Amino acid sequence: MPQALTGTGESLPWIAAAGFPEALEAPGIAVDVRAWMLARLARREARIGVIGLGYAGLPLALRFAEAGFPVTGFDIDPQKIAAVEAGLSPIHGIDHARVAGAKITPHQHLSAGAAACDVLVICVPTPIGPHKEPDLGPVQETVAALAPHLRRGQVVALESTTYPGTTEDFLLPALLAAGLQPGRDAFLLYSPEREDPGNPEGTVGRIPKLLAGATPACLEVGMALYGPVAGGVVPLSSLRAAELAKLYENVFRAVNIGLVNELKRISHALGLDVQEVIDAAATKPFGFMPFRPGPGLGGHCIPVDPYYLAWKARELGVPSDFVELAGRVNDAMPAYVVGRLRDALDARGKALRGSRILLIGLAYKPGVPDTRESPALEIFSLLEERGAEISYHDPLVAQFPATRRLGRAPGLASVALTPALLAAQDAVLIVTPQPGIDFAALRRHARLIVDTRGVYRDAAVTPTLPPTLPFETRGDFPLQGERAYHAVIQA
Repeated sequence: MPQALTGTGESLPWIAAAGFPEALEAPGIAVDVRAWMLARLARREARIGVIGLGYAGLPLALRFAEAGFPVTGFDIDPQKIAAVEAGLSPIHGIDHARVAGAKITPHQHLSAGAAACDVLVICVPTPIGPHKEPDLGPVQETVAALAPHLRRGQVVALESTTYPGTTEDFLLPALLAAGLQPGRDAFLLYSPEREDPGNPEGTVGRIPKLLAGATPACLEVGMALYGPVAGGVVPLSSLRAAELAKLYENVFRAVNIGLVNELKRISHALGLDVQEVIDAAATKPFGFMPFRPGPGLGGHCIPVDPYYLAWKARELGVPSDFVELAGRVNDAMPAYVVGRLRDALDARGKALRGSRILLIGLAYKPGVPDTRESPALEIFSLLEERGAEISYHDPLVAQFPATRRLGRAPGLASVALTPALLAAQDAVLIVTPQPGIDFAALRRHARLIVDTRGVYRDAAVTPTLPPTLPFETRGDFPLQGERAYHAVIQA
């Protein structure tokens, strides 16, 4: 009879001494892989491999390392690998000291160490394609590269945000093709990231983490894996339920932002201050959650996830009207902002074509250098098409990145905010109010400011009713009876 290794008692030291995976593959040995892995996780011996060292993957890798696990990090970006090797953080907002202290082993290729990892956590992007369709290329490529290195006893987890069915459609077949039955030979999980880029407190160890397993045994192992590093674990009944819950979190925000962006346009048409309206509604202590309007959506989740859900809904033949409408409203905001800018210039006798326009902030949100899906990039493209002379200032984005729409980098660098520069602009357009910008000085020297974020709470709203040129009446008063326009308008 083969010796049964249950992961308890005297057999455990033998496994540790024999190494892994040799112990599980030894002839004549019947191994309880679940118990073996639970014991290995409990003793912080399981090596954690995190694939993708970006805004989601690096904080997770650091959290595992700080909890006492040995960690290997993988990323196709050689600059990130070089930074981690040098003990430096490749991600804004994460201290170099944390990376140096974590002692993560970095590799650019999965062949260098994936097979030695007991746990493989996939944290790769899930963008959208040119026609707003899900682009699972990064997930597919990662799974294909991982396939030769899958072996008995491993835990494979997907953290990328995606439509329901992705884990079963892509990761499960890879395990089965390797001869691994989930819950018996290996463990398959879905546990979506809940990162908040730019948040100095981090999120991995502070907030609950959703978790689902392909089988009850998978879920049990997943609880043991994430329990020591998460701010609580929320088990779900199925992989698809967890995938949909993550989408719903982000679509909730997208729909409410779409609603408040529509409210902004209605408020402007009525000559009302949308910020005042929101503040008033927010005094209700129940049944209301304030959202703030802006120039559009950006980042790796909120502008993308509604299209993942809508795509899946179309595949199922069910409507997703709210979701798709919110996407259309938010996608239209950059054009609306440019229209407000054009109208403000028109009212001053200045055409948009040839005007000098300074964009404030290229990143999609304050406090980060991330420009993915940033509305500033779309606004730049629209202004360029209309012949404006554009410059930008963003203390966290030194060089203007290549955009999907332009297919190139414009070759611009962030300019310094000086009184002379501001005075020379026909308009300053606030897209993202980065920390550290002196907005009081900006207002002193700029001739016209178009504010998309509510930085200046006394900004004029320039009503379009009646249908005449919009003359701002709030704020600055004319000198010696001359007509004066408010220096700041909402957009």
